Amino acid sequence: MQAVLDYLKQHQARFVAELCDYLRFASVSAQPQHKKDLLACGQWLVKHCRQIGLDARLCETAGHPIVIAKTRKAKAASGKRQAAKKPHYMVYGHYDVQPPEPLELWTTPPFEPRIAGRNLFARGSTDNKGQNFAHLKAVEAYLKTGTPLPCDLTFVLEGEEEVGSKNLSGFLKKHRRELACDAIVVSDTGMPAANCPALTYALRGIIAFEITLHGPARDLHSGIFGGAVENPAMAMAHLLAKVRDENGRIKIPGFYDGVASLSKYEREQIKRYPLSDAGLKKLLGAPQLFGEKGFTTTEQRSSRPTFEINGLTSGYQGEGSKTIVPSWARAKITCRLVPNQKPEHVRKIVCAWLKKNCPPTVRLEIEAGHGAEAYLVSPNGKPAQAALRALEKAFGTKPVLIREGGSIPIVNEFKQVLGADTLLLGLGLPDDNAHSPNEKFNLDCFENGQRMSAFLWQELT
Repeated sequence: MQAVLDYLKQHQARFVAELCDYLRFASVSAQPQHKKDLLACGQWLVKHCRQIGLDARLCETAGHPIVIAKTRKAKAASGKRQAAKKPHYMVYGHYDVQPPEPLELWTTPPFEPRIAGRNLFARGSTDNKGQNFAHLKAVEAYLKTGTPLPCDLTFVLEGEEEVGSKNLSGFLKKHRRELACDAIVVSDTGMPAANCPALTYALRGIIAFEITLHGPARDLHSGIFGGAVENPAMAMAHLLAKVRDENGRIKIPGFYDGVASLSKYEREQIKRYPLSDAGLKKLLGAPQLFGEKGFTTTEQRSSRPTFEINGLTSGYQGEGSKTIVPSWARAKITCRLVPNQKPEHVRKIVCAWLKKNCPPTVRLEIEAGHGAEAYLVSPNGKPAQAALRALEKAFGTKPVLIREGGSIPIVNEFKQVLGADTLLLGLGLPDDNAHSPNEKFNLDCFENGQRMSAFLWQELT
Protein backbone atom coordinates (compact mmCIF):
# COMPACT_ATOMS: atom_id res chain seq x y z
CA MET A 1 0.00 0.00 0.00
CA GLN A 2 2.85 2.44 0.64
CA ALA A 3 3.66 2.67 -3.07
CA VAL A 4 0.00 3.50 -3.76
CA LEU A 5 -0.11 6.18 -1.06
CA ASP A 6 3.19 7.70 -2.22
CA TYR A 7 1.93 7.82 -5.80
CA LEU A 8 -1.24 9.63 -4.73
CA LYS A 9 0.74 12.19 -2.75
CA GLN A 10 3.26 12.83 -5.53
CA HIS A 11 0.70 13.39 -8.28
CA GLN A 12 -1.88 15.66 -6.60
CA ALA A 13 -1.07 18.69 -8.74
CA ARG A 14 -1.63 16.68 -11.93
CA PHE A 15 -4.82 15.14 -10.55
CA VAL A 16 -6.25 18.60 -9.84
CA ALA A 17 -5.32 19.79 -13.35
CA GLU A 18 -7.02 16.74 -14.86
CA LEU A 19 -10.11 17.34 -12.73
CA CYS A 20 -10.21 20.89 -14.09
CA ASP A 21 -10.19 19.47 -17.62
CA TYR A 22 -13.11 17.21 -16.65
CA LEU A 23 -15.02 20.18 -15.20
CA ARG A 24 -14.70 22.31 -18.32
CA PHE A 25 -17.30 20.18 -20.12
CA ALA A 26 -20.72 21.85 -19.84
CA SER A 27 -22.39 18.47 -19.43
CA VAL A 28 -25.84 19.77 -18.45
CA SER A 29 -28.25 16.88 -19.02
CA ALA A 30 -31.39 18.95 -18.47
CA GLN A 31 -30.68 21.28 -21.39
CA PRO A 32 -30.88 19.86 -24.95
CA GLN A 33 -28.35 22.36 -26.29
CA HIS A 34 -25.64 20.58 -24.28
CA LYS A 35 -26.08 17.15 -25.88
CA LYS A 36 -22.75 17.46 -27.71
CA ASP A 37 -21.03 18.52 -24.48
CA LEU A 38 -22.28 15.38 -22.74
CA LEU A 39 -21.05 13.17 -25.56
CA ALA A 40 -17.65 14.90 -25.55
CA CYS A 41 -17.41 14.50 -21.77
CA GLY A 42 -18.20 10.79 -22.01
CA GLN A 43 -15.60 10.35 -24.72
CA TRP A 44 -13.02 12.20 -22.62
CA LEU A 45 -13.74 9.88 -19.70
CA VAL A 46 -13.28 6.78 -21.83
CA LYS A 47 -9.95 8.07 -23.13
CA HIS A 48 -8.80 8.99 -19.62
CA CYS A 49 -9.79 5.61 -18.17
CA ARG A 50 -7.82 3.86 -20.90
CA GLN A 51 -4.78 6.04 -20.19
CA ILE A 52 -4.71 4.99 -16.55
CA GLY A 53 -4.93 1.30 -17.46
CA LEU A 54 -8.64 0.43 -17.46
CA ASP A 55 -10.59 -1.22 -20.24
CA ALA A 56 -13.23 1.36 -21.10
CA ARG A 57 -16.05 1.85 -23.58
CA LEU A 58 -18.87 4.27 -24.29
CA CYS A 59 -22.32 2.63 -24.28
CA GLU A 60 -25.08 4.35 -26.18
CA THR A 61 -28.55 4.71 -24.68
CA ALA A 62 -31.74 6.39 -25.83
CA GLY A 63 -30.40 9.45 -24.05
CA HIS A 64 -26.86 10.28 -23.00
CA PRO A 65 -24.17 7.56 -23.06
CA ILE A 66 -22.92 5.50 -20.12
CA VAL A 67 -19.20 4.96 -19.54
CA ILE A 68 -18.09 1.49 -18.47
CA ALA A 69 -14.49 1.07 -17.27
CA LYS A 70 -13.08 -2.15 -15.84
CA THR A 71 -9.88 -3.42 -14.33
CA ARG A 72 -8.25 -6.04 -16.49
CA LYS A 73 -8.45 -9.61 -15.29
CA ALA A 74 -5.13 -11.43 -15.13
CA LYS A 75 -4.72 -14.16 -17.74
CA ALA A 76 -3.47 -17.54 -16.61
CA ALA A 77 -0.10 -18.58 -18.00
CA SER A 78 -0.04 -21.46 -20.46
CA GLY A 79 -0.62 -24.79 -18.70
CA LYS A 80 -1.54 -23.12 -15.40
CA ARG A 81 -4.88 -22.88 -13.67
CA GLN A 82 -6.83 -19.65 -13.76
CA ALA A 83 -6.37 -17.67 -10.55
CA ALA A 84 -9.14 -17.85 -7.97
CA LYS A 85 -12.01 -15.54 -8.69
CA LYS A 86 -11.70 -12.18 -6.94
CA PRO A 87 -14.55 -10.25 -5.33
CA HIS A 88 -16.14 -7.79 -7.75
CA TYR A 89 -17.21 -4.28 -6.75
CA MET A 90 -18.87 -1.55 -8.77
CA VAL A 91 -18.22 2.19 -8.45
CA TYR A 92 -21.10 4.35 -9.63
CA GLY A 93 -21.01 8.06 -10.42
CA HIS A 94 -22.30 10.56 -12.95
CA TYR A 95 -20.69 13.04 -15.28
CA ASP A 96 -23.79 15.14 -15.97
CA VAL A 97 -24.32 18.30 -13.95
CA GLN A 98 -27.08 20.66 -12.90
CA PRO A 99 -27.88 23.77 -14.99
CA PRO A 100 -25.62 26.63 -13.85
CA GLU A 101 -28.30 29.33 -13.85
CA PRO A 102 -28.61 31.98 -12.51
CA LEU A 103 -25.29 32.85 -14.14
CA GLU A 104 -25.14 36.35 -12.65
CA LEU A 105 -24.67 34.87 -9.16
CA TRP A 106 -21.43 33.09 -10.07
CA THR A 107 -18.22 34.84 -9.06
CA THR A 108 -16.49 33.33 -12.10
CA PRO A 109 -17.94 31.39 -15.08
CA PRO A 110 -19.29 27.99 -13.98
CA PHE A 111 -17.30 25.96 -16.51
CA GLU A 112 -14.01 27.78 -16.03
CA PRO A 113 -12.58 26.09 -12.90
CA ARG A 114 -11.14 28.43 -10.30
CA ILE A 115 -8.99 27.50 -7.30
CA ALA A 116 -9.17 29.67 -4.19
CA GLY A 117 -7.26 28.36 -1.20
CA ARG A 118 -8.14 24.67 -0.91
CA ASN A 119 -11.41 24.97 -2.82
CA LEU A 120 -12.03 24.26 -6.50
CA PHE A 121 -15.01 26.21 -7.87
CA ALA A 122 -16.94 24.95 -10.90
CA ARG A 123 -20.30 23.44 -11.75
CA GLY A 124 -20.12 19.70 -11.10
CA SER A 125 -17.03 19.94 -8.88
CA THR A 126 -18.66 18.22 -5.90
CA ASP A 127 -21.76 16.86 -7.68
CA ASN A 128 -20.38 14.60 -8.94
CA LYS A 129 -17.23 14.86 -11.03
CA GLY A 130 -14.76 15.50 -8.22
CA GLN A 131 -16.12 12.68 -6.11
CA ASN A 132 -16.10 9.99 -8.80
CA PHE A 133 -12.71 11.20 -10.07
CA ALA A 134 -11.20 10.51 -6.64
CA HIS A 135 -11.99 6.81 -7.09
CA LEU A 136 -10.46 6.76 -10.56
CA LYS A 137 -7.24 8.29 -9.23
CA ALA A 138 -7.02 5.68 -6.46
CA VAL A 139 -7.25 2.87 -9.00
CA GLU A 140 -4.68 4.65 -11.18
CA ALA A 141 -2.25 4.55 -8.25
CA TYR A 142 -2.64 0.78 -7.99
CA LEU A 143 -2.24 0.21 -11.71
CA LYS A 144 0.70 2.56 -12.28
CA THR A 145 2.69 1.22 -9.33
CA GLY A 146 2.03 -2.42 -10.18
CA THR A 147 0.33 -2.95 -6.81
CA PRO A 148 -2.12 -5.88 -7.07
CA LEU A 149 -5.76 -5.00 -6.48
CA PRO A 150 -7.43 -7.57 -4.24
CA CYS A 151 -10.68 -7.28 -6.22
CA ASP A 152 -12.07 -6.64 -9.68
CA LEU A 153 -13.61 -3.21 -10.23
CA THR A 154 -16.14 -1.84 -12.69
CA PHE A 155 -16.89 1.86 -12.98
CA VAL A 156 -20.35 2.89 -14.21
CA LEU A 157 -20.48 6.62 -14.95
CA GLU A 158 -23.75 7.85 -16.38
CA GLY A 159 -24.89 11.10 -17.99
CA GLU A 160 -28.49 11.33 -16.81
CA GLU A 161 -28.48 11.29 -13.00
CA GLU A 162 -29.60 14.90 -12.77
CA VAL A 163 -32.67 14.12 -14.91
CA GLY A 164 -33.74 10.94 -13.14
CA SER A 165 -31.39 8.27 -14.60
CA LYS A 166 -33.96 7.61 -17.30
CA ASN A 167 -32.01 4.92 -19.13
CA LEU A 168 -29.85 3.41 -16.41
CA SER A 169 -32.47 0.95 -15.14
CA GLY A 170 -32.82 -0.70 -18.54
CA PHE A 171 -29.04 -0.69 -18.94
CA LEU A 172 -28.60 -2.51 -15.62
CA LYS A 173 -31.09 -5.18 -16.62
CA LYS A 174 -29.49 -5.64 -20.03
CA HIS A 175 -25.99 -5.93 -18.54
CA ARG A 176 -27.03 -7.70 -15.33
CA ARG A 177 -24.51 -10.54 -15.75
CA GLU A 178 -21.57 -8.27 -16.54
CA LEU A 179 -22.36 -5.94 -13.63
CA ALA A 180 -23.10 -8.62 -11.01
CA CYS A 181 -21.09 -7.61 -7.96
CA ASP A 182 -20.63 -8.01 -4.24
CA ALA A 183 -21.42 -4.35 -3.44
CA ILE A 184 -21.64 -0.91 -5.03
CA VAL A 185 -19.69 2.14 -3.89
CA VAL A 186 -21.16 5.60 -4.46
CA SER A 187 -19.57 8.91 -3.52
CA ASP A 188 -22.40 11.32 -4.27
CA THR A 189 -23.37 12.32 -0.76
CA GLY A 190 -21.69 14.39 1.92
CA MET A 191 -19.85 14.55 5.21
CA PRO A 192 -20.56 16.94 8.09
CA ALA A 193 -17.13 18.61 8.00
CA ALA A 194 -13.72 18.20 6.38
CA ASN A 195 -12.40 16.57 9.57
CA CYS A 196 -15.52 14.46 10.07
CA PRO A 197 -15.73 11.65 7.48
CA ALA A 198 -19.00 9.76 7.29
CA LEU A 199 -20.74 6.69 6.00
CA THR A 200 -24.31 7.38 4.92
CA TYR A 201 -26.39 4.34 5.81
CA ALA A 202 -29.83 5.75 4.96
CA LEU A 203 -31.37 8.08 2.39
CA ARG A 204 -34.84 9.53 2.27
CA GLY A 205 -37.15 8.49 -0.53
CA ILE A 206 -39.36 10.84 -2.53
CA ILE A 207 -42.60 11.39 -4.35
CA ALA A 208 -43.15 14.35 -6.64
CA PHE A 209 -46.28 15.82 -8.14
CA GLU A 210 -47.72 19.07 -9.46
CA ILE A 211 -51.13 20.47 -8.57
CA THR A 212 -53.11 23.05 -10.50
CA LEU A 213 -56.24 24.85 -9.35
CA HIS A 214 -58.39 26.08 -12.23
CA GLY A 215 -60.80 28.96 -11.67
CA PRO A 216 -62.42 31.19 -14.29
CA ALA A 217 -61.91 30.40 -17.97
CA ARG A 218 -59.56 33.38 -18.35
CA ASP A 219 -57.83 36.05 -16.28
CA LEU A 220 -60.42 38.55 -15.08
CA HIS A 221 -60.37 42.28 -14.28
CA SER A 222 -60.08 42.34 -10.48
CA GLY A 223 -62.02 45.57 -10.22
CA ILE A 224 -65.01 44.34 -12.19
CA PHE A 225 -65.10 40.70 -11.06
CA GLY A 226 -62.97 40.54 -7.92
CA GLY A 227 -64.99 39.39 -4.92
CA ALA A 228 -67.56 37.52 -7.01
CA VAL A 229 -65.33 34.63 -8.10
CA GLU A 230 -62.73 32.52 -6.29
CA ASN A 231 -59.14 33.59 -6.77
CA PRO A 232 -57.19 30.34 -7.52
CA ALA A 233 -54.00 31.76 -5.99
CA MET A 234 -55.81 32.46 -2.73
CA ALA A 235 -57.46 29.02 -2.82
CA MET A 236 -54.04 27.42 -3.34
CA ALA A 237 -52.60 29.31 -0.38
CA HIS A 238 -55.44 28.18 1.87
CA LEU A 239 -55.26 24.56 0.68
CA LEU A 240 -51.51 24.22 1.20
CA ALA A 241 -51.64 26.01 4.55
CA LYS A 242 -53.86 23.23 5.87
CA VAL A 243 -51.19 20.58 5.24
CA ARG A 244 -49.00 21.44 8.24
CA ASP A 245 -49.74 22.45 11.82
CA GLU A 246 -47.94 25.05 13.90
CA ASN A 247 -45.57 22.37 15.25
CA GLY A 248 -44.34 21.39 11.80
CA ARG A 249 -46.28 18.12 11.72
CA ILE A 250 -48.08 17.01 8.55
CA LYS A 251 -51.83 16.78 9.21
CA ILE A 252 -52.69 14.34 6.40
CA PRO A 253 -54.06 11.14 8.03
CA GLY A 254 -51.76 8.15 7.47
CA PHE A 255 -48.79 10.27 6.40
CA TYR A 256 -46.57 8.80 9.15
CA ASP A 257 -47.65 5.18 8.65
CA GLY A 258 -44.63 2.86 9.07
CA VAL A 259 -42.22 5.54 10.27
CA ALA A 260 -39.91 3.92 12.84
CA SER A 261 -38.22 5.64 15.76
CA LEU A 262 -34.45 6.02 15.71
CA SER A 263 -32.51 3.54 17.82
CA LYS A 264 -30.39 4.58 20.79
CA TYR A 265 -27.27 3.82 18.72
CA GLU A 266 -28.46 6.08 15.91
CA ARG A 267 -29.20 8.92 18.28
CA GLU A 268 -25.72 8.56 19.79
CA GLN A 269 -24.23 8.90 16.31
CA ILE A 270 -26.30 12.01 15.64
CA LYS A 271 -24.88 13.64 18.78
CA ARG A 272 -21.42 13.39 17.21
CA TYR A 273 -22.33 15.66 14.28
CA PRO A 274 -20.09 18.75 14.46
CA LEU A 275 -22.52 21.26 12.90
CA SER A 276 -24.50 23.12 15.57
CA ASP A 277 -27.90 24.72 15.07
CA ALA A 278 -26.24 28.14 15.24
CA GLY A 279 -23.70 27.06 12.62
CA LEU A 280 -26.41 25.69 10.35
CA LYS A 281 -28.47 28.88 10.70
CA LYS A 282 -25.44 30.94 9.71
CA LEU A 283 -24.60 28.62 6.81
CA LEU A 284 -28.13 28.80 5.41
CA GLY A 285 -28.68 32.50 6.03
CA ALA A 286 -32.07 31.77 7.60
CA PRO A 287 -33.68 34.12 10.18
CA GLN A 288 -34.53 31.08 12.32
CA LEU A 289 -34.50 27.30 11.93
CA PHE A 290 -37.86 25.52 11.83
CA GLY A 291 -38.87 21.88 11.87
CA GLU A 292 -41.10 19.27 13.41
CA LYS A 293 -41.14 19.73 17.19
CA GLY A 294 -39.81 16.91 19.34
CA PHE A 295 -36.84 16.19 17.06
CA THR A 296 -33.36 17.66 16.73
CA THR A 297 -32.46 19.65 13.65
CA THR A 298 -30.35 16.78 12.33
CA GLU A 299 -33.22 14.35 12.84
CA GLN A 300 -35.64 16.73 11.12
CA ARG A 301 -33.55 17.00 7.98
CA SER A 302 -32.45 13.39 7.69
CA SER A 303 -34.86 10.97 9.32
CA ARG A 304 -38.31 12.59 9.27
CA PRO A 305 -40.72 12.73 6.31
CA THR A 306 -41.64 16.11 4.82
CA PHE A 307 -44.15 17.86 2.58
CA GLU A 308 -42.35 20.61 0.65
CA ILE A 309 -43.62 23.27 -1.72
CA ASN A 310 -40.87 23.51 -4.36
CA GLY A 311 -42.52 26.14 -6.52
CA LEU A 312 -45.62 28.37 -6.67
CA THR A 313 -46.87 30.32 -9.64
CA SER A 314 -50.03 32.17 -10.60
CA GLY A 315 -51.10 35.36 -12.31
CA TYR A 316 -48.92 38.19 -13.52
CA GLN A 317 -45.17 37.94 -12.80
CA GLY A 318 -43.78 40.87 -14.80
CA GLU A 319 -42.74 44.36 -13.76
CA GLY A 320 -45.31 46.68 -12.26
CA SER A 321 -48.86 45.63 -11.51
CA LYS A 322 -51.63 43.99 -13.48
CA THR A 323 -54.92 43.98 -11.62
CA ILE A 324 -56.37 40.56 -12.37
CA VAL A 325 -57.98 37.55 -10.81
CA PRO A 326 -55.78 34.80 -12.31
CA SER A 327 -57.48 31.89 -14.03
CA TRP A 328 -55.21 29.28 -12.41
CA ALA A 329 -52.57 28.64 -9.73
CA ARG A 330 -49.95 25.91 -9.71
CA ALA A 331 -47.66 24.34 -7.10
CA LYS A 332 -44.80 21.87 -7.45
CA ILE A 333 -44.64 19.50 -4.48
CA THR A 334 -42.27 16.84 -3.20
CA CYS A 335 -42.57 14.65 -0.13
CA ARG A 336 -39.37 13.23 1.31
CA LEU A 337 -39.93 9.76 2.74
CA VAL A 338 -38.10 7.65 5.30
CA PRO A 339 -37.55 3.88 5.55
CA ASN A 340 -40.76 1.80 5.75
CA GLN A 341 -42.85 4.46 4.00
CA LYS A 342 -44.22 3.26 0.66
CA PRO A 343 -44.19 5.95 -2.05
CA GLU A 344 -47.43 4.87 -3.70
CA HIS A 345 -49.26 4.70 -0.37
CA VAL A 346 -48.13 8.21 0.52
CA ARG A 347 -49.02 9.49 -2.95
CA LYS A 348 -52.47 7.93 -2.67
CA ILE A 349 -53.33 9.42 0.72
CA VAL A 350 -51.89 12.85 -0.15
CA CYS A 351 -53.87 13.06 -3.39
CA ALA A 352 -57.03 11.90 -1.64
CA TRP A 353 -56.59 14.54 1.05
CA LEU A 354 -56.04 17.29 -1.52
CA LYS A 355 -59.19 16.27 -3.41
CA LYS A 356 -61.24 16.16 -0.20
CA ASN A 357 -60.03 19.58 0.97
CA CYS A 358 -60.11 21.37 -2.38
CA PRO A 359 -62.94 23.96 -2.31
CA PRO A 360 -65.73 23.53 -4.91
CA THR A 361 -65.02 27.02 -6.24
CA VAL A 362 -61.96 25.72 -8.16
CA ARG A 363 -61.14 22.54 -10.07
CA LEU A 364 -58.16 20.47 -8.92
CA GLU A 365 -55.78 18.79 -11.37
CA ILE A 366 -52.92 16.56 -10.12
CA GLU A 367 -50.00 15.49 -12.32
CA ALA A 368 -47.90 12.70 -10.83
CA GLY A 369 -44.10 12.84 -10.97
CA HIS A 370 -41.28 10.50 -10.04
CA GLY A 371 -41.06 8.47 -6.86
CA ALA A 372 -38.59 6.27 -4.99
CA GLU A 373 -38.41 4.41 -1.72
CA ALA A 374 -36.03 5.38 1.04
CA TYR A 375 -32.80 3.41 1.31
CA LEU A 376 -31.36 1.74 4.40
CA VAL A 377 -28.34 -0.53 4.81
CA SER A 378 -27.21 -2.06 8.09
CA PRO A 379 -24.39 0.02 9.59
CA ASN A 380 -23.25 -3.09 11.47
CA GLY A 381 -22.75 -5.27 8.38
CA LYS A 382 -19.27 -6.32 7.21
CA PRO A 383 -19.19 -3.98 4.15
CA ALA A 384 -20.22 -0.98 6.25
CA GLN A 385 -17.64 -1.76 8.92
CA ALA A 386 -14.96 -2.14 6.24
CA ALA A 387 -15.90 1.26 4.86
CA LEU A 388 -15.66 2.84 8.32
CA ARG A 389 -12.15 1.43 8.74
CA ALA A 390 -11.09 2.82 5.34
CA LEU A 391 -12.47 6.25 6.23
CA GLU A 392 -10.62 6.31 9.54
CA LYS A 393 -7.32 5.35 7.90
CA ALA A 394 -7.69 7.96 5.17
CA PHE A 395 -8.86 10.91 7.28
CA GLY A 396 -7.03 10.04 10.49
CA THR A 397 -10.14 10.37 12.65
CA LYS A 398 -13.09 8.23 13.66
CA PRO A 399 -15.96 8.58 11.15
CA VAL A 400 -19.63 9.02 11.96
CA LEU A 401 -22.68 7.19 10.67
CA ILE A 402 -25.28 9.48 9.15
CA ARG A 403 -28.65 9.51 7.49
CA GLU A 404 -28.99 11.97 4.62
CA GLY A 405 -32.11 13.84 3.70
CA GLY A 406 -31.59 13.64 -0.06
CA SER A 407 -32.64 10.86 -2.41
CA ILE A 408 -30.61 8.70 -4.82
CA PRO A 409 -33.31 6.51 -6.40
CA ILE A 410 -30.82 4.43 -8.36
CA VAL A 411 -29.50 2.70 -5.20
CA ASN A 412 -32.84 0.91 -4.90
CA GLU A 413 -32.48 -0.16 -8.54
CA PHE A 414 -29.06 -1.58 -7.73
CA LYS A 415 -30.59 -3.64 -4.94
CA GLN A 416 -33.52 -4.85 -7.05
CA VAL A 417 -31.61 -5.62 -10.26
CA LEU A 418 -28.15 -6.61 -9.02
CA GLY A 419 -29.06 -7.78 -5.52
CA ALA A 420 -26.21 -5.75 -4.03
CA ASP A 421 -26.10 -3.18 -1.25
CA THR A 422 -24.61 0.27 -1.75
CA LEU A 423 -21.95 1.95 0.40
CA LEU A 424 -22.50 5.72 0.36
CA LEU A 425 -19.15 7.37 1.03
CA GLY A 426 -19.67 11.06 0.33
CA LEU A 427 -16.88 13.62 0.09
CA GLY A 428 -18.98 16.77 -0.23
CA LEU A 429 -19.27 19.43 2.49
CA PRO A 430 -22.39 21.28 3.66
CA ASP A 431 -21.17 24.55 2.15
CA ASP A 432 -20.19 23.10 -1.26
CA ASN A 433 -23.23 24.74 -2.93
CA ALA A 434 -24.31 21.67 -4.86
CA HIS A 435 -27.10 22.66 -7.29
CA SER A 436 -26.38 26.32 -6.49
CA PRO A 437 -24.15 29.07 -7.90
CA ASN A 438 -20.47 28.95 -6.91
CA GLU A 439 -20.41 25.18 -6.43
CA LYS A 440 -17.08 24.02 -5.03
CA PHE A 441 -15.13 20.94 -3.98
CA ASN A 442 -12.63 20.92 -1.14
CA LEU A 443 -9.25 19.68 -2.35
CA ASP A 444 -8.40 18.10 1.01
CA CYS A 445 -11.58 16.02 0.67
CA PHE A 446 -10.51 15.17 -2.88
CA GLU A 447 -7.10 13.93 -1.70
CA ASN A 448 -8.42 12.08 1.34
CA GLY A 449 -11.14 10.58 -0.83
CA GLN A 450 -8.46 9.03 -3.02
CA ARG A 451 -6.80 7.55 0.05
CA MET A 452 -10.13 6.26 1.34
CA SER A 453 -10.80 4.54 -1.98
CA ALA A 454 -7.34 2.99 -1.98
CA PHE A 455 -7.81 1.60 1.54
CA LEU A 456 -11.39 0.50 0.85
CA TRP A 457 -10.53 -2.27 -1.59
CA GLN A 458 -8.14 -3.78 0.94
CA GLU A 459 -10.64 -3.55 3.80
CA LEU A 460 -13.52 -5.02 1.80
CA THR A 461 -11.52 -8.14 0.96
